[in-house]
Amino acid sequence: MKVTVGVVAVILLGTVATALFRSGVSPNALDVVLPLAACGALLFRRRHPVAALLIVMIATAVYYPFARLDGPMIIAPMLALYTAADLGHLVAACTVAAAALLGMGVGESGSVRHVDDSMFLMITGWVVAAVAAGGVTRNRRAYLHEVEQRAAEAEHSKEEEARRRETEERLRIARELHDVLGHNISLINVQAGAALHGIRKRPEDAEEALRAIKQTSKETLRELRSTLGVLRQVDEDAPTSPTASLRRLDELVRRTGLDVSTQVAYGDPPVEVDLAAARIVSEALTNVSRHSSAGSARLTITEESGKMVITVEDDGPSVVFTGGSGYGVQGMKERAAALGGTLEAGPRPEGGYRVVAELPL
Repeated sequence: MKVTVGVVAVILLGTVATALFRSGVSPNALDVVLPLAACGALLFRRRHPVAALLIVMIATAVYYPFARLDGPMIIAPMLALYTAADLGHLVAACTVAAAALLGMGVGESGSVRHVDDSMFLMITGWVVAAVAAGGVTRNRRAYLHEVEQRAAEAEHSKEEEARRRETEERLRIARELHDVLGHNISLINVQAGAALHGIRKRPEDAEEALRAIKQTSKETLRELRSTLGVLRQVDEDAPTSPTASLRRLDELVRRTGLDVSTQVAYGDPPVEVDLAAARIVSEALTNVSRHSSAGSARLTITEESGKMVITVEDDGPSVVFTGGSGYGVQGMKERAAALGGTLEAGPRPEGGYRVVAELPL
């Protein structure tokens, strides 16, 4: 708006100054009406750029041949051309500019000339420069907008990634706490029940159950401290060594209190696969201990086609808990899916229950 007001002021003041100081020339009505019309159109150049351009060009085309003062009206079409190109009407600006220059060239080809060749070339250069400047500023503004938009999208992507990592970390901690507390406390409950049941009839079995309770509770506290320690280490990297591992498979199986036949044939899996496999085995055997009357189970861990395949089966009634408020089976599936693997759990046709997990190596 400041530019428009400045140009209007220059045109009107220049017209008045020309009328006052140019001797021997008496202005006519066109010297007043046409500058006012052009200046009025310039005030709406941002809102109606093409209409303002046409009005200004027509007023200028009539002004110089028929008005008498020859004031600084030439500024008006330059500003109108620049504005039209700057606001995206480049075709209209080029068309009007070409028509104006063509009309001027035809008009100056007669016997009476108002401008010489050098002036005509200079005006042509002004017209071309005005249109080009408008196109350049529009392209630059579009480029800066695109840069800002990409920066905003990149910042948004970073925020989304941070939220996703935060959610994954919460889920990981929730799974760890479920495994540590759910598995081990369930085993303590089972062993305590066995101890109470056999404390009079078979004291030696009760003693063995109490030892298992002591060992399991000790292991629970150790793993719980390890998991909660990650939360305390806000500015430190999380520990990479797992709290559970297939290297301690015998201890893991012994703590369930089940008679488990194992068939194991695998190499040295990555740390994350080792941890997930140990948790899945622990959860599956704990489910057998808690929700099935089977006293034994079968555990098979093998490598097939670049995958670790874990199978846990039992022959008890198929009452393994999979619904309600429990998250055991769901947690196992999430662990497998986090590594790009799969897990299936369900009753066997011949009776009992089967859990099969495939973890890519």
